Amino acid sequence: TRKSTKPASDITRIDVYQRVTDKIVAQLEQGVRPWMQPWGANGNVAQRPLRANGEPYRGMNTILLWMEAQANGYCSSHWMTYRQAAALGGQVRKGEKAALVVYANAIARTETDDNGNESERRIPFMKGYSVFNCDQIDNLPEQFRPAPTKCLDIPPKERIEAADAFFSATGAIIRHGGSRAFYSPAADCIQMPPFDEFFTAEGYAATLAHEMVHWTKHETRLARDLGRKTWGDEGYAREELVAEIGSAYLAADLDISIEPPEDHASYLESWLRVLKNDKRAIFQAASMAEKAASFLHSLQPGYVAPSETDRGGETSSLAA
Repeated sequence: TRKSTKPASDITRIDVYQRVTDKIVAQLEQGVRPWMQPWGANGNVAQRPLRANGEPYRGMNTILLWMEAQANGYCSSHWMTYRQAAALGGQVRKGEKAALVVYANAIARTETDDNGNESERRIPFMKGYSVFNCDQIDNLPEQFRPAPTKCLDIPPKERIEAADAFFSATGAIIRHGGSRAFYSPAADCIQMPPFDEFFTAEGYAATLAHEMVHWTKHETRLARDLGRKTWGDEGYAREELVAEIGSAYLAADLDISIEPPEDHASYLESWLRVLKNDKRAIFQAASMAEKAASFLHSLQPGYVAPSETDRGGETSSLAA
C-alpha cells in the first residue's frame, strides 16, 4: 500500500472537516435543518449543550451535539469525556458510542526564504475528540441528571418580554409595516411585519432574531462580507446560513421555541451546493453565527463575556 505523504495534521484536518460536513449534508438532503432539531412537537425548548464544568459549548459543537441528542433521544444537556466521567465516579455503559466534538489548533512551522531568512508560520487545523452524553453514563453525581424538560406555556399573542428586552437593548432600528421581514444595509435598519401578523409570539421573536444576525454584518459592527453580489448567489446563501444558525443559537439562549419554516426548500438547495463544494463552509458559518450571537449578547446591560476555552484550555475559534 502506498503511504500518504501528507503530514498527520493535514490528514486529521481533512478527516474532521469532511466527517462533519458529510453529517450536515446528509441532514439537509433529508430536508432537515440540524441546528433546529431540538425543538419537538410539544414545544420543548433547546438548551446549549454543556461541558462537565457547566460551561456551554458554542459554535460548531452546539450543532454537532444537538444532532447527537436528537438522533439518540438524550435528555441530559451535559457531555463529558470518558476520563472526566471516571474522575467523577461514573462509568460509561458498555457498548455506548461517543459523539464527535471539535476544536481549532495550530502548528508552528519554520520556513526559510530564498535569502536564507527564517520565519515562523502558524498553520491552523481542526481536531476532534470524543464525548459522551450523561444519559450514557452510570453513577454520576445528582447534578448531572437531566433537568426537567423546559416547555413554554405562552398564549399565542402574548409578547415575550425577555426577547423584546434583548432586542431593544441592541439599539437596532426596528420598523414595522408591510408583509416582509428583512435587514436593509443601506438604511441600516430592520423591517418587520406587525406583531399581530404572526401566528405566535415565538414566530415573531425567531424572525426578528434572524434579521438581528443580518444586522450584525454591518461594517460598523462585525464587518461580515461573504461576497454577495446578487440575490440567490453563493454569497447570499452563505449569509443566510449564518443568519439561520445564529437565530437558532439565540432561540436557545432566550428560551424561544421555534419550528423550521415550511417554505425554504430553495435555501436548502443553495446551502447544499455551498457545503458540497467547500467542506469548511459549515465551520465558518457556525463560527460567524456564534460571533453574531455573542455580539448581540455583548450589547446587553451587565454583560459578562463567556469563557472561550474548550477541552482543557485550548482556544477554539471555529468550533467551540
